[in-house]
Amino acid sequence: MPSLTVAFCTYKRADRLEKLVAQLRAQSCPVPFEILAVNNNSPDETLEVLSQLQRQPGAPLRVVTELAAGIVPARNRALTETLDRDILVFIDDDELPQPGLLDAAYDSIVKEGAQCAGGRVEMDFTTIQRPTWLGDELLGFLAAVDHGSKAFWITSDETPIWTANVAYDMRLFRNDPTLRFDSRFNREGADIGGGEDAAMFQKMLIQQIRIRYRPDMAVMHAVEAWRLRRNYFLRLHYRAGIRVGQYSIPDFPNKVLGIPPFMVGQFFRHCLKTLGLTLTGKPGQVRQAMNASNALGTIVGYRRRIHS
Repeated sequence: MPSLTVAFCTYKRADRLEKLVAQLRAQSCPVPFEILAVNNNSPDETLEVLSQLQRQPGAPLRVVTELAAGIVPARNRALTETLDRDILVFIDDDELPQPGLLDAAYDSIVKEGAQCAGGRVEMDFTTIQRPTWLGDELLGFLAAVDHGSKAFWITSDETPIWTANVAYDMRLFRNDPTLRFDSRFNREGADIGGGEDAAMFQKMLIQQIRIRYRPDMAVMHAVEAWRLRRNYFLRLHYRAGIRVGQYSIPDFPNKVLGIPPFMVGQFFRHCLKTLGLTLTGKPGQVRQAMNASNALGTIVGYRRRIHS
């Protein structure tokens, strides 16, 4: 009988854990499952709350503490702790699983032969007001995922899935000890950005790993107020640009003061477009400003790489 673990990494969100664990324990699943909590050295009451939850009935809750700061060490600790399991399902500590999540994850890995499967991540605006400027096209930058109502095989990065809601066949990680979350994309504490799950998704695409989208795998993502500000989206894209400049793009021979001229041109074009949209009052200013912020981050990241 296949074994299944559903894991979440947590940092300083003790107030969310009781409801999260309760809803995980309420999940139906074709096989008995365990819950793994990776405490990333939280300074709040996380360990006390988890200890209390361990004594409650339902699926067993296993707790480990990862002292190395950041989401990458925490996720890799979850992989290490579950290498002997058949299926690992990741969910984040600011989400709640919807009915059928584990059933769908199990079905995709065991019956459909997927090596990785992911599903919908819905935004929860029931307790917080959604800003008028936050269009649907921006929800993906809050980790929303919705690729439609039909299951399909993912073959390109146009339909990504994230560790906010993903299942893995653990043979992937047992057979390839180098397949781990990349420390260059670490995010510590309340920092933003990261991109470790996007980097893992890209690795799996390159290796032609069988990735399945399952709309019946669904979680509800709690949106925190500080993320619903324009500045958050700009900072997020600036940080993403830095990582692209540092790690992804090639070295260009044609440079002025260490920067390829086309990068500077891209940045100023995005700035001019942003200014034009702002002055005319047309929609899309935030998205265009995000492009400018990303372009600036790419320049900064490129210079860091060249001078490191």
